[in-house]
Amino acid sequence: MSLLPTFDDVLAAAARIAPHAHVTPVLRSRTLDALAGCELHFKAEPLQRGGAFKFRGACNAVWALEEAQARSGVVTHSSGNHGAALALAARTRGIACHVVVPEGAVAAKLEAIRHYGAVLHRCAPTIAERERVCAEVAQSTGATLVHPYAHAEVIAGQGTAALELLNATGPLDALVTPVGGGGLNAGCAIAAARLAPSCKVIAAEPAGAADTARALAAGERLIDFIPDTICDGLRGTLGEPNFALLRQYGVEVVTIDDDATIVAMRLLWQRLKLLVEPSSAIALAAVLAQPVRFAGLRVGVMLSGGNVDLDALPWSGA
Repeated sequence: MSLLPTFDDVLAAAARIAPHAHVTPVLRSRTLDALAGCELHFKAEPLQRGGAFKFRGACNAVWALEEAQARSGVVTHSSGNHGAALALAARTRGIACHVVVPEGAVAAKLEAIRHYGAVLHRCAPTIAERERVCAEVAQSTGATLVHPYAHAEVIAGQGTAALELLNATGPLDALVTPVGGGGLNAGCAIAAARLAPSCKVIAAEPAGAADTARALAAGERLIDFIPDTICDGLRGTLGEPNFALLRQYGVEVVTIDDDATIVAMRLLWQRLKLLVEPSSAIALAAVLAQPVRFAGLRVGVMLSGGNVDLDALPWSGA
């Protein structure tokens, strides 16, 4: 595969992960439709293996490895969901997995990584330190790096979520996905461009980690920033191939304050009866923040994951 995946790569990923990944349901809510003023189609990736869409890309990357390469295992850096997904994917192939995790990662996500059998390596909470430790582990073990988002096989695998959504719903007017490193958004943009060419792909990004919005506005990646957001899964820096794909497919970004994300998370718990994390709920928050823009449209909402630390809920003292 070339550095930038294509729709054919998304189709190949769908076939490769089919024996291992779930086809997650598309959920509806009349109450949320009325509140948003549009027709919402929620792709329920919290019901994916590992509790998030990340298993799609990780599984595709693991099973795309040549046998000799796979024997040395895989390594990545992750705040949680990708690490757990890669550990689970590695387990399906019976190979080793190493995960570099930053200080301050969500406890529930770290426990999932351990549960799936990965070896954890701790590091300081910066992208530079994650990558440095990851490189050390790769050199000492011979493991193949599976980057959490700047990886062609990972991006193609994430695109299978939109492939399933659009095959289930037919063409949509808009598709809203969370964005951190850009793997999900880039993969979904590839799939939407082929299956629903008039569908506008929109990235929902925390205002406290808005490097994608700044990068697209400036025309270049701006990677020197310190994220400040409850959306722990969206604190990564926009990847280089992801940036190129978002520009290629004309993806727009909506920045959202954490308070609005928490409101959206409560709504999803109450109305869909689905456990979603802040990094997932931000997609609904983006729709609710722009009622005029989405009025009367058919809108896909990518609910990316549901790995919540139940001991640290933002309303636990209410």
